[in-house]
Amino acid sequence: MQKEDFNWFTSWFDSPYYHVLYKDRDYEEAGTFIKKLTSFLDLKNNATVLDLACGKGRHSKHLATLGYNVTGVDLSPNSIKAAKAFETKNLKFEIHDMCIAYSGKFDAIFNLFTSFGYFEAEIDNLRTIKAIRDSLKPNGFGIIDFLNVEFLKQHLVPSEQKTVDGIIFQIKRKIENNFIIKEISFEADGKNYFYTEKVKALTLNNFKKYFEEAGVTLKKTFGNYQLDTFDPASSERLILIFGL
Repeated sequence: MQKEDFNWFTSWFDSPYYHVLYKDRDYEEAGTFIKKLTSFLDLKNNATVLDLACGKGRHSKHLATLGYNVTGVDLSPNSIKAAKAFETKNLKFEIHDMCIAYSGKFDAIFNLFTSFGYFEAEIDNLRTIKAIRDSLKPNGFGIIDFLNVEFLKQHLVPSEQKTVDGIIFQIKRKIENNFIIKEISFEADGKNYFYTEKVKALTLNNFKKYFEEAGVTLKKTFGNYQLDTFDPASSERLILIFGL
């Protein structure tokens, strides 16, 4: 059986089956969210933007169409290879580790769709916040779009079966040792596969601690992609905007 490497995200995000399972993500919703968010931030047309952990560039492409100078970075070589097909004069993609500050300074750095909290070591989450800090311009914004742990605990679906492109994905979910764990098993191309997604169950208070240690200031929180007020009990998302 094919299993993930020590860092689960290294192999799973680079697998073609990751993109099969999540192919139904709402591209239109992503575009609407980006427009609302950049309007709130009042980013100018020529602003420099870093899309951190960009995957195949879904959000990066939206940002570029709004006139920003966008760099999308991700650890997955296959994702970046696919994203590079969409490069333009104001959109480029590179392989990069989010724990390390990217060269240059940006007006905004986006970390979207729960692309945070993957690391086993707590220090790596803080390193990522510091890396964002070090790549921001003095008046720049960091944006993290995370899940709301309290809401998820109340609405966790323990198991489900999902068929995509003829592949039957068996999915199990649990919360264990302060990680939200999703176990994914399936058969494809004559082989059995098993992958695990692990995301740290981080709350608003956890992020506030990271921000304090990194020397950045939390400026605003939202609870969904419509930018409604964050409520710990009812909000699906935890969207954080912070800066120097």
